[in-house]
Amino acid sequence: MATLEKIRSKGVLLVLVVGLALLAFIVGDFLKEGSNYFNKSRETVAKIEGEDINIKDYTAAIDQMTEVYKIETGKSELNEEMLTQLRQSVWESMVNEKILNAEAKKLGLAVSKDELSDRLIGNNIHPLILQRRSFAGENGQFSRPQLVQFLNSLDETPTSQEMKEQIAKAKTYWLFWEKQVKNEILREKYNALIAKSVTSNSIDAKMSFNDRKTSVDVSYVVQPYFTVPDADIKVSSSEISDRYNKQKAQYKEDANCAFNYVAFDIKPMKDDYTEAQNWMNKLSAEFKTTDDVSGLVNSNSDVMYDGHNYSEKTVPSMLKDFAFNGKAGDIYGPSFMNDTYMMARVMQSGIMQCDSVKLRHIFLVTKDASKADSLIALIHKGADFGELAKKYSAVKQTAANGGEIGWLQEGMQGVDKEITANAFNKEKNEVFTIKNAQGVQIMQVEDKTPPRRKVKLAILERKVVPSSKTYSKIYNDAKQFAVELNSDNFEKKAKEKGYIVHPATDILQTIDKVADIPLSRQIIRWVFKSSKNDVSDVFDCTTKFVVAMTTEVNKKGYKSVEKVTDQLKAEITKDKKADLMIKNLTAQLAKNPSLESLASFLNQFGAAGFEPTIIGKSTVAAIGKVSTPLKGNAGVYVVRTSNKTVNPQTLDVKMEKMQLNSRMSYSLPYMIIQDMKDKADIVDNRLNFF
Repeated sequence: MATLEKIRSKGVLLVLVVGLALLAFIVGDFLKEGSNYFNKSRETVAKIEGEDINIKDYTAAIDQMTEVYKIETGKSELNEEMLTQLRQSVWESMVNEKILNAEAKKLGLAVSKDELSDRLIGNNIHPLILQRRSFAGENGQFSRPQLVQFLNSLDETPTSQEMKEQIAKAKTYWLFWEKQVKNEILREKYNALIAKSVTSNSIDAKMSFNDRKTSVDVSYVVQPYFTVPDADIKVSSSEISDRYNKQKAQYKEDANCAFNYVAFDIKPMKDDYTEAQNWMNKLSAEFKTTDDVSGLVNSNSDVMYDGHNYSEKTVPSMLKDFAFNGKAGDIYGPSFMNDTYMMARVMQSGIMQCDSVKLRHIFLVTKDASKADSLIALIHKGADFGELAKKYSAVKQTAANGGEIGWLQEGMQGVDKEITANAFNKEKNEVFTIKNAQGVQIMQVEDKTPPRRKVKLAILERKVVPSSKTYSKIYNDAKQFAVELNSDNFEKKAKEKGYIVHPATDILQTIDKVADIPLSRQIIRWVFKSSKNDVSDVFDCTTKFVVAMTTEVNKKGYKSVEKVTDQLKAEITKDKKADLMIKNLTAQLAKNPSLESLASFLNQFGAAGFEPTIIGKSTVAAIGKVSTPLKGNAGVYVVRTSNKTVNPQTLDVKMEKMQLNSRMSYSLPYMIIQDMKDKADIVDNRLNFF
């Protein structure tokens, strides 16, 4: 009872404690939920038609396209510029896919499994699949067996890590093209549906026919606008404002920015050239006489020595005459050209060797390696190498094609040097083996290109590059410049130091490169997050240091009247000149309505340019009559027509409509997707990530 009374006496305190505990629980749960929400928000790279695109999905799509590009081109390394292009390509594809799917869903359009299968591997294979080199036969044309073999390889059980990685890449490649085909089928359906509702009618046909029915010869006199000085024309600010308001819709713009910048080129300085020259002088004598050429070159030179042979096509051009007219031991240089010091030494001359060899193989995993001698014996006795490969080789991708590897070149990246070293020294049909930790490869030279002259060269080369001292000096110059800047003295300080100020205008959020500045995306990201007149720190752009000052940051909307004032003033000035010229020419024609007398009066002529209005009015003008003054693009015209010709052909409405629809079919797909983009709800947050 005493305990109960004690609890009652502390009732208010207990309610408060329990309440606070519940509040903490609720708030904690809310904060947890909120944290997840905000984390998710931070991971959203875009929102397209209400659908969030997570940065992980976007980067996965980039990785997929990168892998496909490598397979398609055979390149293993991609530079930053190429990666930037791939990112943009992925973005365009993703936007097109999302807005197309959203529109197709509204209309009930879809691609069935059977339909997709038919376009992938059936009787109606899509051009996107037909055009892939991966599915081509020996003649370079699409091969259904090659496609089937490729698809079968995706289900193989890998016997090594390398094989596992190859299968994973192949699956990535196929899934990419499968998705592209599906999207393309859907696009074709959508375009076909729209095309049926956008078609030419009889009125269009008649107008088109009449537009080209009549032709005339035209004599003309033109007074160019430049004959009236701009200073003679007064344009008020109210006139500019009125013109802007009337045609404001023309000045829509996406979010953009502008900035001024100074670029500090990271180039070698005098000490760097001296250091490179001293380096060459120090090594030149040893290079001429050493027996360990490989050790000397590979420890010092920019060009490694691996003993491969140069042909007349692959040898550096400046060494061609020296290499193929010399003998072993001959020395070239030292020479200096294009910021590079170079020496060369002929290691072996008079070599006759092919450029490429065609190989096939039988791969035996370690547990089956003991079969190698027996298989080689069978091959020497005339057994079919291809059939043995199909039966015994562990690499199913090549086994299905008789062990075919294809043509290899000497020094080809990604190919075991032991393989090429053996292959280029063997005769056609000769067999050799390569052993490693994974097993044994029985290899056969199927074919070789004709032998050609080659030479073995060792090249000692050093390109003059900025040293760390030079790098620091240039960086410190840029840093010092940035430190001294404020919003008012950017151009003044640059001029004092002899630096050139470069303008960058109308830069969109989606642009990846400014002028010739590599890795300049970082500058654009900074500018869009800055305010007008903000000055940046130093940007390291690989070959340049850059210091920038923001001059504009514009949100999506309309260009300001100030930004288009010059354009508007030029338009109004041109209109006023035209009015003045028309008034003066009309008065002159009233005195003497002759084209020749008008030409004599003007005594200054301009050439006709792009003038659709003048052409159109000429075709309906009275023959032989001098026209009233006509306002054109380049000046005011007075014309006189003659030799009017009317095409006697009668209108064929059906044929005319077919021609109009045919012309429309080329531009309609682009117009459709562009119209969907213009109307789509797209939020682009890529600037936060790239």
